[in-house]
Amino acid sequence: MRVHAKAIRYFDTIRRTGSIRAAARQLHVDASAVNRQLLNLEKEVGLPLFDRLPGGLRLTQAGEIFSQHVIAILQDEQRTSIELAKLQGVKRGEVRLASVEGLTTDFLPNVLETMLRRHPEIHIHTYTHGSRQVGDLVLSGDADIGLAFSMPPHAELRCLSAGQFRVGAIMSAGHPLAKCASVGFRDCARYPLILANPSLALRALMEPLLTTLPAPTSLQLQTDSIELMRQLAIRGLGVAFHTRVGLDSLLADGRLVYKSLRGNAPKANLGIYVRAERVLPPAVDLCAALLGEALQRLSKQESATRGGAGKAG
Repeated sequence: MRVHAKAIRYFDTIRRTGSIRAAARQLHVDASAVNRQLLNLEKEVGLPLFDRLPGGLRLTQAGEIFSQHVIAILQDEQRTSIELAKLQGVKRGEVRLASVEGLTTDFLPNVLETMLRRHPEIHIHTYTHGSRQVGDLVLSGDADIGLAFSMPPHAELRCLSAGQFRVGAIMSAGHPLAKCASVGFRDCARYPLILANPSLALRALMEPLLTTLPAPTSLQLQTDSIELMRQLAIRGLGVAFHTRVGLDSLLADGRLVYKSLRGNAPKANLGIYVRAERVLPPAVDLCAALLGEALQRLSKQESATRGGAGKAG
């Protein structure tokens, strides 16, 4: 369904791509047509919507305000389109899902398998980013749902479901600490460490523990890839840190060992986020519900296994 002015769509594409030429390529029209629509829109609004910079276009303050209006219009159009299609007996829909990388091994594949088997008519697009970028994608309207750890509160984001998970040490089955019931952070620091870099929420959770260590610490590697951290830990190259979320298959086949950290271990809040005030289209609502059910199951498992973990020492 395309019921809104062409200029609205052109503006939104320019906003997402950052340039008139890139927007024109995505829209399959001439750049002059995109530029003409933008100029007409700015004339109607009465203010410039973009700063013209050497590296591309950047939203002005007026553009930021106008973009929120445009995002709401286009998302409501998507919902209306799907509701009308349901009246015609057409089962279809689209979900754009942004997630942190740590959920792409077990958690997300399990949920998406259920979704796609039950509703093969729904199209799903996934994006993998750090938690901060996930939030930005939901806020900008480029993602319908965001899955992120330790997201700071934001007035324009609504958390549909959340769970709290302890961060523990992960290592190969052959690591000297692997046979311990639990380990302290200083125990881990006697061996090479594999850490998330500051772009990931996990690093901020670990920072208070890192500041307690005497320098120099045997830091083997820093990375923005959770999967790389896991693989290096599996190969016995160091101790990494992670929640149990997303590790089921690696723990079950013995490739990886998870150890609770004694004492005041960091806790990561995993949440499912959408734009506040948005009425979710049926396909998005369905996907969010399945994600919420899976997250609550994990939360119950976490509570059940927490028991006496981390009490002593």
